[in-house]
Amino acid sequence: MAAARGGSTRPAKSSGKQHRPIKRGRWHPITAIQRPWQAMPLRTRLTLMTTGLLAIGLIVVSFVVTMLSSVLMDVFALIPISVTDNLLLAAIYGGVIYGLGLGLIYRAGDTTGGIDIVAKFVRRKYPYINFGTIILILDVIIIAAFAVIFNQYEAAMYAIIGMFIVTRVIDLVLYGMGTSKVCYIISDESDKLKNAITATLGRGVTLLHGEGAYTGKAKNVILCVIKKHQIMDVRRIIKSIDTHAFLIVTEAKNVYGNGFGDISEEN
Repeated sequence: MAAARGGSTRPAKSSGKQHRPIKRGRWHPITAIQRPWQAMPLRTRLTLMTTGLLAIGLIVVSFVVTMLSSVLMDVFALIPISVTDNLLLAAIYGGVIYGLGLGLIYRAGDTTGGIDIVAKFVRRKYPYINFGTIILILDVIIIAAFAVIFNQYEAAMYAIIGMFIVTRVIDLVLYGMGTSKVCYIISDESDKLKNAITATLGRGVTLLHGEGAYTGKAKNVILCVIKKHQIMDVRRIIKSIDTHAFLIVTEAKNVYGNGFGDISEEN
């Protein structure tokens, strides 16, 4: 009653327990990632970082190329010019232009973000197959599926013609026009022949030591790589020195070294 009359109140007695404010924990998702990351060896971390950056770069480049391709296709579609209504001519000339553009992109080491990414992985396992051939095989599978699903067989035929031309032009840009030739010359006049070839054609030769299976006689086999247009020159040289010589000519798609392609280039 006295407390009420004085207009004052006494503070409530403490129960003996103090309520502390709740502190925010220090756990964070970055911390959960950071701990195992720091536990990794430095080489592993560098490898993961490099791979991630390359993947991001590939995605960005592919996205930009795809966007530009889509925009330019829409822009050219707005141009009211019809060169031809013949689907065969469109497939031929369109394939040449399209293949030239793709070849320049692949030669620079880039991709269009499409089927060529799969083709690059396939060619790593089968490096002896031309890049254009791999793209042709993959595209033919897709076009065949399109023809069966949508019952558009005639359109698929024209598409395959166009893609065949595209891939041939791609290989032409990547690997060049001229195919080289490999000559094997078996002759008793190997010394004269090698001197004539090196002096006349300016090509190096390699002597392989062979033996006739029937006669048992040792012979030198001349191995020489030449350009396609030099075949007739080789035949004239052999004819002028040894008419009984044995000549084998095979095709070489990729030749790198002195006088041919640069071995440091990766197509």
